[in-house]
This record gives sequence, C-alpha cells and structure tokens, in this order.
Amino acid sequence: MSARRASPSAGAARSPTCADSVPRLPSPTVFNPAKDDVRRFFCEAWAKHRQSLPLTPLESIALDWILEHPEYHDDLADLERALVADYPPEGGRTNPFLHLSMHLAVSEQVSIDQPPGIRDAYARLASRTGSLHEAAHGIIECLGEVVWAAQRDRTLPDSARYIDCVLRRAGR
Repeated sequence: MSARRASPSAGAARSPTCADSVPRLPSPTVFNPAKDDVRRFFCEAWAKHRQSLPLTPLESIALDWILEHPEYHDDLADLERALVADYPPEGGRTNPFLHLSMHLAVSEQVSIDQPPGIRDAYARLASRTGSLHEAAHGIIECLGEVVWAAQRDRTLPDSARYIDCVLRRAGR
C-alpha cells in the first residue's frame, strides 16, 4: 500500500487531480530520445524505404530529408555501425543523425508555425534561395546559433532572435 499524505479533512477521500491522470513517461521519451533511439529511427526509416515497406508519417518526413542527403545513405544502411559511430567536431564530418534531427525539428516548427513567424520566414528564405532544402539549412544554422547561445547563457532559446536570424538570411 502506498503512503499518501493525509487530507486536511480526516476521512475524506482525496479528489483526483490533473496530475493523477498524466502518465509518467520513462526517460528517454519522444521529446528526449536517447542517442541510440534517434539513430535506430533514421536507420529503420531508410531500411523500410529500401525494402518498399510502409512508413509512419514521421518516417515519411524523415525519408524526405534522407533522400536530400545521399552522403548519409551509407551511414544509415548499417544500424550496428551507426550505433557505435562517433562524430567529433575535430573529425571534420557532420553528424548525420544530428543534422537529420534538425531537419525534422525545422519541419515540425514550420508545420505548426512555432515559434510564431517561422513559417513565413521559411517561405521568404525559400523564395530567396530558390530551394526548400537550402532554406531549411539556413534555418538549421540559425537554430544552432540560438541553441548554442541559450546553452552558453543558461537561458531558454530566444525565439525572437531565432526568427530575426532567419529573416536576415532571407534579406528581410
């Protein structure tokens, strides 16, 4: 039997709260996946595509970005190698899983226009660059800058600074 704190009125049953109905998610979660989970997700999406198997909606979005990056296909083709691969900055190679994850983050942000204005900023940048892919890369650069600054300053990411960065790249 679990110990509960007594309510102020003795014998009265405790009313359920909103927190009681919220399931406790184990870490890692969809919102905070472990490194291996991220790598497995992208490798499995690539494997399903190569085997002509059905994809989940999120895998379909991931596949669109995977297809834009043929330089990552070999990394995604071998799950066991992907799980142990290391991509240190001094190695001079972009981490394909981080890069593809940032593409997914930008896709989600644009689809729900969060932070507000990102959808319009993306459209402007795409119009300027002539490429949705190049526009996404511009946004990824801005996202990286804002996240880096937030980590450095131990603050939340500044959405106004983020949108401003994208708009500057778009030429306002």
